[in-house]
Amino acid sequence: MLRSAVVATPAKVTVPALRARKGKGPKISVVTAYDVTFARLFEQGGVDVLLVGDSLGMVVQGQPTTLAVTLDEIIYHGRAVARGTERAHLVGDMPFMSYQTGVVPALEAAGRMMKEGGFEAVKLEGGEIYAEHVHRLVNAGIPVMGHLGLLPQSVHAMGGFKVQGTNAAAADKIVADAKILAEAGVYAMVLEAIPAELARRVTEAVSVPTIGIGAGPHCDGQVLVGYDLLGMYSEFKPKFVKRFAEAGKLIVEATRAYVSEVERGEFPTLAHAFGAPKELGAPAEQTGAKPVVPATPPGYGPAGEEP
Repeated sequence: MLRSAVVATPAKVTVPALRARKGKGPKISVVTAYDVTFARLFEQGGVDVLLVGDSLGMVVQGQPTTLAVTLDEIIYHGRAVARGTERAHLVGDMPFMSYQTGVVPALEAAGRMMKEGGFEAVKLEGGEIYAEHVHRLVNAGIPVMGHLGLLPQSVHAMGGFKVQGTNAAAADKIVADAKILAEAGVYAMVLEAIPAELARRVTEAVSVPTIGIGAGPHCDGQVLVGYDLLGMYSEFKPKFVKRFAEAGKLIVEATRAYVSEVERGEFPTLAHAFGAPKELGAPAEQTGAKPVVPATPPGYGPAGEEP
């Protein structure tokens, strides 16, 4: 008797699962996503972590920095990405001024992100001065990812988007901040735009995974903005970005082909049109419209004992 193949559902990527990969691998892959379609596609590609970054201010909204992004906007995009996510771990950036004014505002903002945005963790920028924030958030049951090096929310204080930790004192400060964040309870930390050797020092100095972006090959994982990974911007390619596709060029070519066929009357043809009404009782023709993500019934409580 033939038996149908049973396809195992990939295990959900969790905070403990990510921590367990520190120094052991496989290295952790992180990609930014801002809507359900890209979330679904990146998840199908096997990405470990989806980050709803405040980078959406620049790549989605066209802002010059991330500073204008609001808490409500992060929550809105988080809800969309969460609908396209089953396996990947979902993290959201805490936007500018959602946590800088104190621990209590940080708790309130992070709580909203978890409750309303569907996030499984939050990410905040900065070192020692936010250690108490991290400690209190973690104690409240909110996992926190740290972020050191280039801090986009401090772009004006840093004098622009510049490599950080390039002298001994600055490098030592980043290492010290990383140790403090780890002690405060972060489960991972992003290292952005720092020399590769400094990233190695930090990675060896802390017990949690480091996620690099413009920080060389020695981190425990890597993150890229999804639009950069796909080559959506032909005019923008930072040194640390590798384009794994040229989707921007493909989209332009597809759009030109569409415009051309519409102008010449070649699209749509009768093959794309609905026919005459069917006899009474016959099923209607399908439009193709359907939910992007099928509804999944919620599950409550442990599925079984841990091995």
